[in-house]
Amino acid sequence: MKLVDLYGRVRYAVRIEGINSREAARRFGIDPRTVAKMLSFSVPPGYRRSQPLVRPKLDAFVGIIDRILQEDHDRPAKQRHTSKRIFERLRDEQGYAGGVTIVKDYVLAQRQRQREVFVPLRHDPGHAQADFGEALAVIGGVERKIHFFTMDLPHSDAGFVQGYPAETTEAFCAAHVAAFALFGGVPASILYDNTKLAVARILGDGTRQRTRVFSELQSHYLFADRFGRPGRGNDKGKVEGLVGLIRRNFLVPVPVPHAASFAALNERLLADCRRRLARSCVATG
Repeated sequence: MKLVDLYGRVRYAVRIEGINSREAARRFGIDPRTVAKMLSFSVPPGYRRSQPLVRPKLDAFVGIIDRILQEDHDRPAKQRHTSKRIFERLRDEQGYAGGVTIVKDYVLAQRQRQREVFVPLRHDPGHAQADFGEALAVIGGVERKIHFFTMDLPHSDAGFVQGYPAETTEAFCAAHVAAFALFGGVPASILYDNTKLAVARILGDGTRQRTRVFSELQSHYLFADRFGRPGRGNDKGKVEGLVGLIRRNFLVPVPVPHAASFAALNERLLADCRRRLARSCVATG
């Protein structure tokens, strides 16, 4: 965990503060060659195989999987193959005799490589605030509580919101990536409450120990974090206001918002965010 945090601090110092590698090596007490490695990876790369991974039952079929994934690019998102459906096609059409788990792992790894996007850091939209809120919605015909992630850029009044079934690490990370894509860049810093998704512990001197996943997210996108004082919601009043605005305006059709799925709800919320962003650009432009 400490190594992941060091990666983030070294990368931030070089990429954002602009110090050179030798100065970074002196500041953090590490070898310049280690600095170079840290600039090549956002997290410790760990063990790397000297030989390619051998998958006797799957290797003959990876070309077919890659072709299916490539063809899916031209299909609507809701009509793309799930990893389970790919497994079923390999089994039924190609005579694949292996298990489903290795297929799922391969598909996941390929999709992560295809989706990995690093937002250019030369864009400087300023400083942001982030928070989760709660509301009721009817999803797939069932009324339930939804958890919506918000990110606000106080200077421009641009806002982002997406809904999720729960406040999970996966939702937290996915929301950041989607927010950066909407804003067209990565904020210089983001202010949070002391959510357990980001803060593992608060030490006696007030120092925060970040969670591993949050440290990795921060090291990859290179934004600074700030945290409100425990119990002081007014420290991030701008995003608290955005939570209320979203609840009152985006999520209050009569009687509550309806959507066929979370994906459909989020498409609608993203359209609302884009309209708000366009108004912000006109007002500041």
